[in-house]
Amino acid sequence: MTTTQNIATDTVLAGGPILGTVGVSGLTLCTGLVLVLGWRGAKRVKMDRDKSGGLGIVFGTLAVAAGGLWSDLAKGVSEIPASVVQGGIFGDIGLGAVALSLSALTFLPDWKKTVAPGLLGISAGVTYGMAGGLWGLCSMFVLKIGASLGAM
Repeated sequence: MTTTQNIATDTVLAGGPILGTVGVSGLTLCTGLVLVLGWRGAKRVKMDRDKSGGLGIVFGTLAVAAGGLWSDLAKGVSEIPASVVQGGIFGDIGLGAVALSLSALTFLPDWKKTVAPGLLGISAGVTYGMAGGLWGLCSMFVLKIGASLGAM
């Protein structure tokens, strides 16, 4: 985790006047619940490919920032698709290319079920933070929104 991610995490841990103490783990839990309830077909959570992929990215990013079991869970989900893309048969592919490939796999195919884009989104969210560059900016954007929610 980079220094800027630590700063964003510390900001989220402060209790706000509206939501109280939420924390990164609390935001990760809520995002994960919405994702799973959407996959299960809850009537109040209308899930499609793009929402599932986007929530997966948010969940993966927050889970890595939360650490502990959340981080282990997200990194475990991330290992399989990232290892397929970054495997030795395709040559020396950097993390930026892995992030780009995971994003394309999340949002471009016409997925019939919403679980696959959600899992690919989780993998992309984990990879964004490690890839740096534009992907790191996306990761920091999610953490800044989390910091804003935590300050409410």
